[in-house]
This record gives sequence, structure tokens and C-alpha cells, in this order.
Amino acid sequence: MRNRIGCLTLAAIASLAMGVALASPALAQSSNDELTPRDQIVLNGELLVSRGQTVDTALIFHGPATIDGTVTGSVVVFDGRTDISGTVRGDVFVFNGEAIVRSGAEIDGDLVTQQSLTVEPGATVRGEQQRVTTRLNAAKIGFASRIAWWVGYSVSTLVLGMLLLLFAPALDPAIGRAARTRTGAAVGFGAALFFLLPVAAVLFVVVVVAIPLGLFLLLGLALLYTVGYVAGAVALGRMLVKPPTSRFLGFIAGWGILRVVGLVPVLGGIAWTLASIAGFGVLLVAARRSIPEPPRVPAMPAPPAVD
Repeated sequence: MRNRIGCLTLAAIASLAMGVALASPALAQSSNDELTPRDQIVLNGELLVSRGQTVDTALIFHGPATIDGTVTGSVVVFDGRTDISGTVRGDVFVFNGEAIVRSGAEIDGDLVTQQSLTVEPGATVRGEQQRVTTRLNAAKIGFASRIAWWVGYSVSTLVLGMLLLLFAPALDPAIGRAARTRTGAAVGFGAALFFLLPVAAVLFVVVVVAIPLGLFLLLGLALLYTVGYVAGAVALGRMLVKPPTSRFLGFIAGWGILRVVGLVPVLGGIAWTLASIAGFGVLLVAARRSIPEPPRVPAMPAPPAVD
């Protein structure tokens, strides 16, 4: 069991390294390193669009934003001072922090702020100037809303995985053994469960006497698929990390790889589906193998022959 725990630990170190890379200001880098070629994304640090530089969307969660170049999409600042002297073709959202639009700056869309706003003479704002409290439209945020969902789902799956490994440590070696020795069976069982669960829920709803069960199953699909996704992250970490690494670090490694891939459109959805299928499969295989076999009763010796 400790060997299985070890596998998940090294993977966790890898994923932590990825998380540090994402959390650093370096996430807003040149087009060769960006997850989306012309998007600037910063979780914590400084967002800078230099004069002469053109990007699609500029997004920062915490830290100052300086726009001297051109943003063809929207500028979204969740927490930090915003200074715009360049051109923004879309909207500007500043949820928390001072916003300054310098003379000569151009904003084609709306300017939505929460705190202090300064628009210098000579600046052009073609849209409306509004407060966050009067308009918060997730559809207008677009890319930012997808990132916010990514962050929320990442945190949720991380917490769920840690709790599962904390309260059910036997899952770690069982999942690792299933992923290593019964890969084909795990994929087959996982695919069947992944696609049959919603079908079964609908059938239960159709059968009048089973409507409550069908509704409960439909409502629980999101949690079930998330559990499968977390188990898939555990399996991935176990395949990458060898004992005697901690099971928690191993899980973080697999989780980190999947969450980084999740940032990529289309590919992230494919990775989520494959991880959920694999997770369902290894859980089923691990559960079947954990059922103890009935004890064998030793054969009674034949009585000695009587002359």
C-alpha cells in the first residue's frame, strides 16, 4: 500500500511545479509559451501589454495591469490597478481596483469598474461607462468566465481527491494496481459505465415507479463523473510516480497534468472524458478485486480402510 502511495507523490511534485508556473507572472509570456497563442493570462503578478504588442484577451486575477499596446478582445482585471494608454477593441472589466484611462487611449467597448475611475481628457471610450454592480454579464466576459470555471473546478477536484485519499487510503494502491495490471478491463468497464449512467437515469425516469431514483441519478451525474475524473488523476499519477512517494503528491501530479491540459480548448474536454472513463474503470476493477474470496475448506482425509 505504501508503494502505491509513493507513486502518487512524485506525480504531485510534477503537478505542483506546473501550478507554480501557472501562478507566476511568467504565465503572461511570449506567444511561443502561451497556452492560447495571443492571450495574456496572469494569475498573480503583473500583466503588461507593451507598446507595439497585440494580444487577443488580457486577463489577470491579482496584480496591476498596464495596457500600452493593443488588445483585440477584452481586458479583465479581478483585483489590481489598471492603467490603459493603448487600444482595447472590446470591453474593459475592473472588478476591484483603481482604473485610469490615459489621454490618447481608445476603448471601443464598455468600461465597467467597481472603484475609482479616471478618464483623462483626450481618451476615447465609445461604449458605456458602468459600475460592476449595475452590469455583470458573464457572457460578455467570455474567456474570463471560462478561466473562472477552470479555477473553480480545479480547486474542487483537488479538495475531493485529497479527502478521498485521506479517508480511504486503500484506494491509492488499489487504483494503482488496477491501472497497471488490468488496463484493458479498466478502459472497457469505464467506458460502459460512463455512457450507460445517463441512459440508465433516463430509463428510470421513464419507468414511473422509478422516477425518484432516475432524478437522483441525474442530479448526481456531475458528482459521479467528478469522482471518476479524480480517480483517473490518481491512476495517471500512479503510472508516472514510483514508490515510496506520498500518495498525496502522486495525486497532485496527475491532477496537475490534467488541469493544465484542461486549459486547452477541445483537448481539455477530451482529456476530461478519457480521465473520467479511466477513473470509472479502475474503481470498478479495484472494487471487484477487493472482494475477498470465500475461504477454502480443507478436504477431510479419507477414513482408514477397515479389514
